[in-house]
Amino acid sequence: TSNSHLGLTLLIFSCHFLPPCQLINQTVSLEKEGCPSCHPVETTICSGHCITKDPVIKIPFSNVYQHVCTYRDLSYKTFELPDCPPGVDPTVTYPVALSCHCGRCAMDTSDCTFESLQPDFCMNDIPFYY
Repeated sequence: TSNSHLGLTLLIFSCHFLPPCQLINQTVSLEKEGCPSCHPVETTICSGHCITKDPVIKIPFSNVYQHVCTYRDLSYKTFELPDCPPGVDPTVTYPVALSCHCGRCAMDTSDCTFESLQPDFCMNDIPFYY
């Protein structure tokens, strides 16, 4: 049918023009409460598109999981923030993606929100008015 051809065409079109789920290099800002500044570091994160589907017929109480580009394997690195005052532990731990896959979003290791802050966002850059 023409609808199935349209769906296949859209699937092929999206696969050719959207970057797949893969490792990319990303600058992230490390910060810690009590330390006055952020420090940018280079790490690897998972980024890209995964094929998803939305059922035409909605069945009550059924779960539909959309796959997202997320970590398959990761490790952690530590960094000591400069300029932290005495009494504040300057150590920060951040994730480094080793491999990626399309799967359910794991809320313990990933930001599963629709629109999140950028990885290099720094809270210390926001003016605070008393």
